Amino acid sequence: MGALVHLPQRFNPMRVLQYKDLDLRRVRAAFDKVRSAIEAGDFRTADVKKLHAGPYYRARLDHANRLLLQFARIEGQTVCLALEVILNHAYDHSRFLRGAMVDEAKIEQEPPVQPAAVPETELAPLRWLHPQRSQFELLDKPVVFDDAQDTLSRLALPLVVAGSAGSGKTALTISRLRELPGRVLYVTLSPYLAQGALALYGAHGFENPAQEAQFVSFRELLETLHVPPGREVDLRSFRGWCERHRQAVRALGDIDAHALFEEFRGVIGAQPGGPMALEEYLALGPRQSLLPPAAREAAHALFQRYRQWLAEAGLFDANLVAHEWRARAVPEYDFVVVDEVQDFTPVQLALVLATLKIPGQFLLCGDSNQIVHPNFFSWAAVKTMFWHGLAGTAAQRQQLHVLQANFRNTRRVTELANRLLKIKQSRFGSVDRESNFLVTSTSGEEGDVSLVPAKDAALKALDAATRASVQHAVIVLRDEDKAAARERFRTPLLFSVHEAKGLEYPHVVLFNLVSGQRAAYAEVCEGVTAADVQRESLDYARARDKSDRSLEVYKFYVNALYVAMTRAVRSLTLVESDTGHALLELLGLRPGEAQLQPSRASTKDEWAQEARKLELQGKAEQAQAIREAFLQHRTVPWAPWDQGHIEQLALKAFDAANPSIKPRQALFDYALWHGQQHWVERLAAVNFAPARPLVLDGNFIGAGWLDTRDIRMPLWDEAHLQVRRTVASLRQRHLQPYAAKNFKEVLRQTDVHGVDHRTPVGATALMLAARAGNAPLVRALLDKGADPDVHDEFGHTAWLFAVGRALEETEFTRTGLPAIFDLLAPSAIDVQTDGRLVRIERHHGEYWVLTLMLAGLKTQWSRCVQRPMELWKYQEGFFAEQLHGVLEALPPHLWGDKRRKRSYLNHVLARGEVDSDYRPARRLWRRVRHGRYVPSPSLLLRRGEGWQPVYEALNLAWIDRGCGGEALYWVRPAQLLSQLGVVTTAPGSDGQSRSAPRKA
Repeated sequence: MGALVHLPQRFNPMRVLQYKDLDLRRVRAAFDKVRSAIEAGDFRTADVKKLHAGPYYRARLDHANRLLLQFARIEGQTVCLALEVILNHAYDHSRFLRGAMVDEAKIEQEPPVQPAAVPETELAPLRWLHPQRSQFELLDKPVVFDDAQDTLSRLALPLVVAGSAGSGKTALTISRLRELPGRVLYVTLSPYLAQGALALYGAHGFENPAQEAQFVSFRELLETLHVPPGREVDLRSFRGWCERHRQAVRALGDIDAHALFEEFRGVIGAQPGGPMALEEYLALGPRQSLLPPAAREAAHALFQRYRQWLAEAGLFDANLVAHEWRARAVPEYDFVVVDEVQDFTPVQLALVLATLKIPGQFLLCGDSNQIVHPNFFSWAAVKTMFWHGLAGTAAQRQQLHVLQANFRNTRRVTELANRLLKIKQSRFGSVDRESNFLVTSTSGEEGDVSLVPAKDAALKALDAATRASVQHAVIVLRDEDKAAARERFRTPLLFSVHEAKGLEYPHVVLFNLVSGQRAAYAEVCEGVTAADVQRESLDYARARDKSDRSLEVYKFYVNALYVAMTRAVRSLTLVESDTGHALLELLGLRPGEAQLQPSRASTKDEWAQEARKLELQGKAEQAQAIREAFLQHRTVPWAPWDQGHIEQLALKAFDAANPSIKPRQALFDYALWHGQQHWVERLAAVNFAPARPLVLDGNFIGAGWLDTRDIRMPLWDEAHLQVRRTVASLRQRHLQPYAAKNFKEVLRQTDVHGVDHRTPVGATALMLAARAGNAPLVRALLDKGADPDVHDEFGHTAWLFAVGRALEETEFTRTGLPAIFDLLAPSAIDVQTDGRLVRIERHHGEYWVLTLMLAGLKTQWSRCVQRPMELWKYQEGFFAEQLHGVLEALPPHLWGDKRRKRSYLNHVLARGEVDSDYRPARRLWRRVRHGRYVPSPSLLLRRGEGWQPVYEALNLAWIDRGCGGEALYWVRPAQLLSQLGVVTTAPGSDGQSRSAPRKA
C-alpha cells in the first residue's frame, strides 16, 4: 500500500492495534489491562521490555504469560502492535521470534522501556490508519484495511474485485487466501508476482495447517500438468519473425508487431475451443478484432505460418498449449485465486476453471485500465465464463466489487489519472459497467505533476536530477522510442510502457509519450470537451457508434498513458515537444519548469539492489545497464577454484615426469575444503607428504571407522585426530573473515570486485557467509544485491553451503542454520518428475529431506568429513537415522513438534519414493535397498528458464572423477547410481563432465 495519510488529532497518545489472529482466549482480562496502560503511555505498569531479538518487545500479562509487541510509526505518531500471546514463557515457540534466544532472567532485571526510547530503526512502516478500527493484517508489514476492504474480507466466494494499482488488492487477496481451507491455487501471469505473493503469504512464519496453498504463474500451472517443450515465445522473438515476413505484415495495413502479437494471442488463438477457424474469424464484429474484415484472411494465413515457426524454432505459445493441455486438467483445487485477471485470455481462464472441484469457489481481482495492449478483456465476459453453471441464482447475481481507494500515489498524480479515465470514457464509452469508476487518493501528500517543454536546458536539468538516483525512472511509449530517450537521459532506469507495468518509482518522467504519437492521441480526445473532464464521476454509457473500432485500436494509447502515469508514487513530469496538444490541455496541464525534488545520488549498494530487483522481474536490459553505469568492477587477481582450474592442476600434480608441489598443495586443499576424499587418496599414492598421514595401510582415515575385509573397528588414534585437525584448520582459515563480527573488509572486496565475485575457494562471499552462519553478513550482502541462486561446480547455492555444514555439525544445525533460514532458504524447490512440475514448498516434509539430499550428495560417500555416526552407514545412500539426526536438531519453528518422531520421517520417505502410490505423487527419491535412499535419477531441477537432470546439476561426474583406477572407495558413487539408470559420461565437446539418465 502507498503513502501516508493525515491522522485526526483525536487519536490517543499511543494507539494499540491488535493482530487479526491474536489469540486472547486465556488472557482477555490481562490483555485489556495492558492495552489500557500502553494507551496511556504507562509502560511501567504494562512492564514493557526489549527482547534483544529483532525489533520486538514484550509486556507482562501475568506471572507465566507475555504479550509480544512491536511498534510502528505513521506521520510522527507511534502505534503499538499486539502480535502474539506467549504462553508459559515459551519464546522458542513464537512464530515471530523464529527461534531467537531469549533470556527471561536477564529481561526481568532490566527496567521497563519508555515510549520515546523505541529506536526509529525498529519502527515498522504503517501506511494508513483507520480512525476507529483497531485490527490489522500482517503480511510483510502491518496493513490496516479501510471499510471497503474490511467488508470484502468477510464476504463469501465467489468474489470479483476490481481496483487500481495501489488499491490494496494484493493485501486483501492474500488475507482471504490464508483463511480458505483445503487445496488452494493462486495463479497470475507474472512469475515475479507469484513469488512475491508466496513471500507475502508466508511472511513472519505464517502457516495454516488446514490448507495446502500453491502459488504459481500461469506458465508454471501449465508445467504442473506437463512441461511444454522449448521456450515460451516473447515479443522480442516475435518481432524477429515479423521482420522476416515484413511484406506479409505490411499487407495487413497499419499494424505493428506488438499489435499483431496481441491479435494472434488475444483473438485468433485465445478461445477456449481452440484457434479460430477462418470462417469464425471473418465473422467477428468490428470491436472484436484489431483488423478490418478485409485484412483478416491474410492475418489468418499468417497465423498458420506463425504456428509452424513455433514448432521449428522450439518455442511455444501459452494459449495454444493451454488448449492442448485442457484435457490433462483435473478438478483438484477447492478454491482458486486469480490475480491480475485482466492479463489472461479466455482459454487460459478456462484452463484455470477446469481445476476447480466446485464451480464458484474463486476470487478474481484486477484492473482493466492496466491492459497495456488490447486483448479484448471485459469483466462481463470474465463473469460469464466463471459463473457459467453455478448452482443458485444468488451466486450468479454476485456483483463485482470495486476498491476505489488508492494507498500509493499522491493526490495530484491520482487526480491526473482520473482525468485521463474521464477522457477515455467520454470518447469511447464504457467497456462495461464494472470498469466505470474513479480512484480516490488517501495520501496525505499533495505530490507534484508538471508539464515541461522538451528544450535543451530543461532536458539537461532533468537528466542531472535523474541519472544518478534509483528514485527516478524515465518511461517512453514503445521500445523503438528508447533510442531517442537515451540521447537525452543517461539513467539506466529507462523503460517502455509494457516493461514499466508492475513497477513503481517515487519520481517518474514521461518522455514524449503524447508528442511521439500526435495523431493517435488527437484521435483519443476527439470530441471530448472540458466539461466532460470536470465531471465528478463516471456514468455508464455505451459508445455512440457500435461499429467504431477505435476503442480497440486506440485503447493501447490511452491505457499505456494511464499505466505510465500511475508508476509515479510522488511526482510525475511529462516532457513533451508539443506542449499545446489537445490531450494535454484536456488533462489540465500547462507548460512550466520541472519541479523535481532535489535528490542525493544513490549509493552503489542501492544501485545493486535495484539491479537485482529488476533482474528478478525479467528486466535484464535495465539491470545490465545499471551494472555498466554504476557497478563497474575489477577482475579478481587470483584464480578461483572451479572444475576447469582443478582439472588443469591435476594434470600437473600427477605428472610423474615433472612433479610440482604447488599444484599438489592446491589440489589437496581443494579436496579437504569440498570433502572430496578421492583426490587425497590419489595424492597419497604419489607420495605427497601432507596426504600420507591421512591414509593408513591403504585405507583413508575418516571421522570414525576403518573398513577392512572382514571387520569394522574404530580408530581413535593420533592419525584419526590429525585428519580432523587438518580439515578443520583449512576450513577455519578460509571461513574466518566471513565468520567475524567485523566484516568491513569482506564488504570492501565486494565493492571492488562485485558482490558475486568468486573468492579463492571458488565460492561467493554469500556462500561463505552462509556456511559460517553469519546472519548479519548474509543480510548485508543481500542488501548489496547478492544473488542467492548462484551455484558452484557442485550445484550448491549459498543455502546448500549452510545445509552441507549442518549435515556435519549438529550444533550448527541448532544455531547457525536457523539464523539464516529466512534470509536464504528458497520459498519452494521446483523439480520435474514424470514430465511435470512438482513444487516442494517449505511446509512440506519433503522440503527438508530433499534439501538435505541435494546438499549432502557431494560428500555422502566421503570419509573426508565429520560424521556423527559410524562411517560405514553412509556408503549406500541417505538413511532415516542420518536425516533424523539433523532434523531433530532444528528449532520447532522449522521442524515442528509433531514431526519429531521417526515415524513421521519414515512416512515422508515412503511417500516420496518413485514407486509410491501416495497422492499427490512427488516421486523424489529411489530406495537403493531397505532404508537407503538417493535422489531419483529421473528427477530434474530448474536451472533458470530450463531444466537439468539432478545428477548433472549436482555434477556427479566430477564427484566421481578422481576415483579412477584403483581408488580406495568402499563404494564409488557412479557404480552405485548406475544401478539406478545413471551413467557418468566422458567430457562433452564443451569440456564439461556430464551425468545423464541412461536410455532404456
